[in-house]
Amino acid sequence: MNRQASNIILPLIKNLNQKDFKGYDPYDIKAHPFLLKIIKWGNKAYPFEILREIILEAIYHFPKSARSFFNIQPTHNSKALGLMGTACVELSMLDEMDTKSLSTIQRRIDELLEKYKTGTSNGKGMGWGYPFDWQSRELIPAQTPNGIVTTAVGEYFWTQYKITTDKTFLKKCEQICHFLFSLPVDKYTDAKYCFSYVPHFQNHVHNLNLFVADFLIKTGIEVENNEWIESGHKALNYTIADQLENGAFDYNGPPEKPKNFIDNYHTGFVLRMLGSCYHYTQREDVKGALIKGLSFYLDNFFTSEGAPKLKPDKLYRIDIHSAAEAINSLVFLANYNEKALPVAEKVLKWTLNNLYDPNENDFFYAISKSRFTRKTYRSEIKYIRWSQAWMVRALSRYVLYSEENKIII
Repeated sequence: MNRQASNIILPLIKNLNQKDFKGYDPYDIKAHPFLLKIIKWGNKAYPFEILREIILEAIYHFPKSARSFFNIQPTHNSKALGLMGTACVELSMLDEMDTKSLSTIQRRIDELLEKYKTGTSNGKGMGWGYPFDWQSRELIPAQTPNGIVTTAVGEYFWTQYKITTDKTFLKKCEQICHFLFSLPVDKYTDAKYCFSYVPHFQNHVHNLNLFVADFLIKTGIEVENNEWIESGHKALNYTIADQLENGAFDYNGPPEKPKNFIDNYHTGFVLRMLGSCYHYTQREDVKGALIKGLSFYLDNFFTSEGAPKLKPDKLYRIDIHSAAEAINSLVFLANYNEKALPVAEKVLKWTLNNLYDPNENDFFYAISKSRFTRKTYRSEIKYIRWSQAWMVRALSRYVLYSEENKIII
């Protein structure tokens, strides 16, 4: 599997570079004004809810035709750039890789990230957002910086700093922390904080909260900023306290009502961040939550063949995002459960057999089941962030682990 992964990853990155890293996204089409109205009306009135679901189902079945109809254009996605940049940095440590090509690709990624970065009002921070409007509690305009995209880009700079010790990259991480620290934070109790996704309003999302906590803690330790470290610990406290008895994590945290939305890739995000946070804090409660959560994840989210289930009780959609994050997180957490690496390898094998296109050397979006016909179908579209960038990240993590565990934390 290691040789196959190694043979796939560099040609995949080069192919994406030839396309200037532009591509489609699952959410780009939902930013179209007509669809935004349909989605908004569907949340208020039952007839429009039916119309909304019919239109969305058609988009899921015919993703390329739908984007052509609504004139949706491929775009750069900063999160995809951060993920692929991190993979390039890591792969450059391996002797057999084409380091010259990787360096050239990194320079283009740097140019694009510089183009799309957004400053904060105090002039200290910088962040990145999605290239399309997206609907949350409010409509979030394109390129509005948010914690998820910004920490993905931050990981790129952090990895460069850890490998090169060049303080230029650490300075970028500091600027990112200034943005993350400016996000709305719910001081749920004196000891429990929850950071928000975007600057516009407060919300409670566990994976985002931990991405922010992890970045504040490790950068804070490096630059001796105790305020960042303390806030990161309090964010850890918030999420750990909301772990369910069986080890799972709901997508949302209190005081928002639990939606019992416990899915594959968000669980992987939470566990991977707990693993990184434990590395930097050595907190036994963090380790305990990680081990308990990892056991639940391994026992409930994968078929015997290695297909990543969407939820513990729901197989479809079998999503490339779930496959990529499963490989990524389980390889990263291999030392915490003996089942982790074997399951990661089964997921990788299943993914290459079912969602990989050997002719184009890239990855399909998902295998879904129609809500109307109940028949399964493979979505042939290949998203730049959701599919390609995440699989590049997963493959690099797998290859590095196979090469004497060279994973950078």
